[in-house]
Order: sequence, then C-alpha cells, then structure tokens
Amino acid sequence: MSLNSTYAQHQMELTILYQDENLIAIHKPHGLLVHRTKMATDATEFAVQMLRDQIGGQHVYPVHRLDRKTAGVLLFAKTKTANQDVQQLFRERQVEKTYIALVRGFIEEAGCIDYALIHNDKQQEAKTNYRLLEHIDIDVPFGKFETSRYSLVELKPTTGRFHQLRKHMAHVFHPIIGDRPHGCNKQNKLWKDKFDMNTMCLCATELILTYPEHHQIKITAPLSREMQDVLSLCTSLAIS
Repeated sequence: MSLNSTYAQHQMELTILYQDENLIAIHKPHGLLVHRTKMATDATEFAVQMLRDQIGGQHVYPVHRLDRKTAGVLLFAKTKTANQDVQQLFRERQVEKTYIALVRGFIEEAGCIDYALIHNDKQQEAKTNYRLLEHIDIDVPFGKFETSRYSLVELKPTTGRFHQLRKHMAHVFHPIIGDRPHGCNKQNKLWKDKFDMNTMCLCATELILTYPEHHQIKITAPLSREMQDVLSLCTSLAIS
C-alpha cells in the first residue's frame, strides 16, 4: 500500500470552502506552498496564484500561513482593507484555530503546552491546548515493542508561532507522524519503508472568526484524503 502524498503539480482546481465579498477560504492540499519562497526553489505552483487564476484573476491576500506539509483551511482576503482587518484579528488572538494530528505514543486526555519558542534569535510566548480523540494501537512491531502506539489529537493553538504545533508536540515527546525535522526519524522511517507514507499527519480543520463586526464565520474542512487513508490503515491494523 502506498500512502505517498507528494503534491501533484497541475491539479485541476482548489476546493473552495467559503466565500463572501471580503474573504475566501480553500482546502489547501499537503505539499502546496502558500506563496513563492526562496526556501523552496523546487515549487512551481502556489496557492495564491492558483486561487487568483481560478476566480478570474481577482487579487487575493493570504491572511495567515499553513506549512507546506500541512493540509486544510487556508484563508484569503479579497481586499486590502479586509486583509489588514483579519490579520489584526489573528494578531489579537481573536481567531479560533483547530487542527487534527496523529502523534507518536499514548498522550494524556487533555492539557496545555506552554513552552516558549525561539525564532530568528527571539524567544516568543507559545501556547497550544490539546485534547485526546483516540488512542490507536496497531499490529506493527516497533523497536523493542510488539506494537506501535499512536494518538489522534485535536490541537488548538492560542498563539501562531513558526512550526508551533510541530515543535510543541515534539517537546512533549509526542511528535507528529511524518514531521521532518521535528518528528521521530525512526517512526518516519517505519511509515516510509512499510507503507510508502511521507505525509505529515497534520490538518487544519476549522477556523472561527467574526468579520465584519457581529458576523461570525465558521469554516470547516474534512481531513485530507491522505490523512483519511492513514487512519483507515490504522483501523485495519488496530489491536482491539
């Protein structure tokens, strides 16, 4: 079985999850960059340009970011004013963000990771709330263990630092499966060798914000196809 999720260039269309006169949200696939960057010279397609072309050339502004390896809700503004306003909502932590991840090991039922992160030589406050959705024990030996244990978790960051969720889960010894370089190399090798899986098991599944004033917007996305395939495999191999 192959669970490889390398982004296929020239896909037909992006899935639009929400649209009004100010905002538009898509379901970003794993492997697609939000915009052009010197850090990824191999990429030839970008969410900003693809969405602009898809909606008739209208300019769009990404109001936040998702890692290249992360799939899920990605929000854009249609005007400069909306872009400034919604970016301010993100800065003021008035946007509720929810992610689903598959991590190594059996995590506790719930908790808050309050662990400052360093980016560009600056220490930044960073907090992530998590909630266990399911413990998964599969019939695949790992190291000295007869089985492999994982947790499906809901993550709600209250800050938006660079690679925050990836670093926070690694900090509490429950790294996200498929994460490089913050994850577990041995687990990543297991999934790559046994199942040809290079997906990072992290999806942005919900954004809730109020814009304009008094108008609440809730944007949801299903788990990516690759993430669903991983979970289906886990179910088929689960030890009851």
